[in-house]
Amino acid sequence: MSIMEFISEIIDYGFVQKALFTSVMVGIICGIVGCFIVLRGLALMGDAISHAVLPGVAISFLLDINFFYGAVVAGILTALGIGYVNQNSRIKSDSSIGIVFTAFLALGVLLIRYANSGVDLDSILFGSLTSVQTSDMWMTLIVGAIVLLVVVLFYKELLISTFDPTMAAAYGLPTKLIHYMLMILLTLVTVASMQTVGVVLVVALLITPASTAYLLTNRLWVMLILSASFGVISSLAGLYFSFAYDLDSGAVIVLTSFVLFAFIFFFSPKQGVLWRAIRSKRKRNAAN
Repeated sequence: MSIMEFISEIIDYGFVQKALFTSVMVGIICGIVGCFIVLRGLALMGDAISHAVLPGVAISFLLDINFFYGAVVAGILTALGIGYVNQNSRIKSDSSIGIVFTAFLALGVLLIRYANSGVDLDSILFGSLTSVQTSDMWMTLIVGAIVLLVVVLFYKELLISTFDPTMAAAYGLPTKLIHYMLMILLTLVTVASMQTVGVVLVVALLITPASTAYLLTNRLWVMLILSASFGVISSLAGLYFSFAYDLDSGAVIVLTSFVLFAFIFFFSPKQGVLWRAIRSKRKRNAAN
């Protein structure tokens, strides 16, 4: 399928338009929230919450309600549970994450087996752009609006608490509240991205575009824009190739994101491996 044929399908078919809109919004919100996850060293937390929403999804199907509600509750309970174990014991953060999220994941597997008549496990785990519903599109739009609004309104607080939590606490900022606010945003973004990339691959869309942007800039606002752009490019590529060649959209999105990261990793003007090697060689030659 050529690009022009793909554009023609977007114009002609409503379900392709919904998939396009949803994929673009997912790329934006994953890119933005992913920046704070990367800068705060919370990649493992993102992985935990993305997997821990499974029991909420299963319970939602059992109760015949929208999976969004159950998944959000499960994600928030996971974040609270991890924080509670970490703050009330000598167990370190990574261990508390492993304990709580694996328990939720195991519960989710059992509940999904129990509710297997109504749960499309492959769609939950790996996503499916071709099955995006109108309700999924609007849910993603609402989550996107919430994420953008929170980041705009609390940009300074997020900036200070991300780069210097000690100074943020000294200024009287509620650092714990900001942390849990980010966990709620992470949960919302994870659930909104389930239909696109699935719970298994959503952490890649959160981490990889943000890490790619981090190699290009030291300014947070620039990193946010770049990360969202990389997320959109990856999502659009996933949409195109999934329709053109009947491939899994989530897998293509993640692979595209990785290709972008690999290119920047080697060829970034300041942080690229290739240019650093060239500069290092020039310095050695000059010294000799």
